[in-house]
Amino acid sequence: MLRTQATRQVLRNSRVTAKRSLTLASRVATASIRPTVAKTSMQAARPIISSRGIKHINFGGTTETVYERADWPREKLLEYFKNDTFALIGYGSQGYGQGLNLRDNGLNVVIGVRKNGASWKAAIEDGWVPGENLFTVEEAVKKGTYVMNLLSDAAQSETWASLKPLLTKGKTLYFSHGFSPVFKDLTHVEPPKDLDVILVAPKGSGRTVRSLFKEGRGINSSYAVWNDVSGKAHEKAQALAVAIGSGYVYQTTFEKEVNSDLYGERGCLMGGIHGMFLAQYDVLRENGHSPSEAFNETVEEATQSLYPLIGKYGMDYMYDACSTTARRGALDWYPIFKDALKPVFQDLYASVKNGSETKRSLEFNSQPDYREKLEGELETIRSMEIWKVGKEVRKLRPENN
Repeated sequence: MLRTQATRQVLRNSRVTAKRSLTLASRVATASIRPTVAKTSMQAARPIISSRGIKHINFGGTTETVYERADWPREKLLEYFKNDTFALIGYGSQGYGQGLNLRDNGLNVVIGVRKNGASWKAAIEDGWVPGENLFTVEEAVKKGTYVMNLLSDAAQSETWASLKPLLTKGKTLYFSHGFSPVFKDLTHVEPPKDLDVILVAPKGSGRTVRSLFKEGRGINSSYAVWNDVSGKAHEKAQALAVAIGSGYVYQTTFEKEVNSDLYGERGCLMGGIHGMFLAQYDVLRENGHSPSEAFNETVEEATQSLYPLIGKYGMDYMYDACSTTARRGALDWYPIFKDALKPVFQDLYASVKNGSETKRSLEFNSQPDYREKLEGELETIRSMEIWKVGKEVRKLRPENN
């Protein structure tokens, strides 16, 4: 079994008697997670601001510039944003995570949501105070030098006509997703040309943005600039990325961010991986395997044993660390899966790029009964045997006993 063999290899990693293949894997993993870094320093303008370290990192043959949390320590953030107020509009997943992180970093944040709605009540539970740092959307936007539009994509489209007149000269408009401005023909969200317009997109949910910040770590994020009126938009985005809880930040464009995001979540991050789980589980069940065995070999082993190792060390590590039988099978079959799946991914990317996915999302999420329809689809997933089995399997984990 791949799980058993890989786990045994990991445990042997620190032993002198470790097998040569695992030793090689460790060297490969170390090399892959510790890329060569070149630093150049620039003298800061103020004594309170530490010297800037710009990292030029070779990612598989392509050199990119990466900005890290160390480039913007808390003291530097407080100095840089000392005259600013962040008006964070919307208190969903990203609003929650980014807002609390900004507040914990000592920056001046106000929340703007519909008064007495669900988000208003959730914000109060998290310590935001009405009339002090919790306001209606209009009140918050008027107070903000940075307007952080973290409403849902559909809500951004629906509220833009009333929000745009409040974006007066001198403010900075911020997004965490390129969806609305990139697909402006569908969303009608066209940012003013006389404002800095920036984006910081954390690569995870707002809950993860918050949890990693509280752990002293930091999520990775991309940043982009739509308008650079002040000449400082790139710097603003880099600083704000760290302020909301990013560990490191790389540059992209609004278009590339939204295309990669919509593509990824429909592919390997959610839709594609769910489809593969279901297909493998179904074939095992159709061939007489019990529900528990089918789930364990499809989901439990992947998420509890193998995926964490891939996340920590890389796929190349797994090939070095697994059994010879597992290695041979994986080497033979991964090209077959790639060839079979690539046309599907090509169709998916085309659907994202041409706006079909955006149109579908806006049309569905704008329907008055969309919550009821969505609940019906989600209930179908909850009712699947594979996920019912999963609930019982998770109860058996030692940490749950």
